Amino acid sequence: MDEVGLATALKSARKNAGLTQQELCQRADLSYSTLAKIERGAIKSPSIFTIAQIAGVLGLSMDELVGSSISHLTPTVIEKKQAKSGVKFVYFDINGCLVRFFHRAFASIATQSGAQADVIESIFWHYNDAVCRGEMSIDEFNTILNEKLHCEGLDWRKHYLESVEPISEMSTLVEWAVQHYKVGLLSNIMPGFISAMIEQNMLPRVNYDAIIDSSEVRSIKPEQEIFNVAQERSGVSPEEILFVDDSRTNIMTAERSGWKVLWFDDYRPDESADRVREALEF
Repeated sequence: MDEVGLATALKSARKNAGLTQQELCQRADLSYSTLAKIERGAIKSPSIFTIAQIAGVLGLSMDELVGSSISHLTPTVIEKKQAKSGVKFVYFDINGCLVRFFHRAFASIATQSGAQADVIESIFWHYNDAVCRGEMSIDEFNTILNEKLHCEGLDWRKHYLESVEPISEMSTLVEWAVQHYKVGLLSNIMPGFISAMIEQNMLPRVNYDAIIDSSEVRSIKPEQEIFNVAQERSGVSPEEILFVDDSRTNIMTAERSGWKVLWFDDYRPDESADRVREALEF
C-alpha cells in the first residue's frame, strides 16, 4: 500500500477513536503539520517511530493500525522463537533499566534556578505520578515547577533528556532480543518522552511490538490496569511474558499476573543483562 493508503488508514483509525487531529497531536506529542501531511499522503515514508507513537495513543498495535501499509517501512518479518522457559514476549522498563536514572536533572535545575536539589526533587515526586498518569500535561508541570522555584524558563523535558544515559549493556541486549522474540516497552513516563528518546538514540531504534506508555493508558505501575493493557497488547499468554524492571514492587504485581520476572540492578548492568539473556535461551 502506498502513502495514500497509509493516509486513509491513519485517518480512519483516528476518527474511529473519536479524536480530532489536534487531540491526537497533543497526546502523541506530534506537530499538527506532520500529522496533517501524513493524513494527506504528502509524506512517502513517515518515521516508523511516529507511526508507533500514533498507534500507542490509539490503543492499537502497528499491524492493527495500518497493517500491510507499513511493509515498506519495516524490516522483513523474522519468525520469533520461544525460550526454554516458555517466554515469547519480553517487556523492558525504561528508567533505571534501559537508561540510567535522571537524578542529574535535579542538580541541573538547581544550577539554573538557584534552588536546593532536594527541594526540586520533592516538588518533582509530588507531581510525577499525575504527569505519568496523563492527568497533568508537561506544560502544566513546568508551570508549577517555575512558580514554586520562583524561576522562569525551566523545562523538565529538556533537563531530563540531557541527563539520562543509555545503559549500553541493555541496548545491546534489546537489539539481540528483538531478533528472536517479541519485545515491548512498559514504562511510567511523561507524555512524548519515549518517542523523543528513540529519536535521540537514547533507546534502541528497533521495531517494538508494543509500547505501553503510562501517560497514554492513564495508569502507572504497579497498578494492575497497566499490566492488563500490556497483557492484552502482547498477544501471548501471561506465562509467556518476561518482565524486566528495577522496582521490586512492580515485579511483584507482574508476578501476580502470571508473568515471569527479572529484577534489574543498574549498579551491575552487565550481570543483570546476562541474567536476562540466560532466561531467553532457546
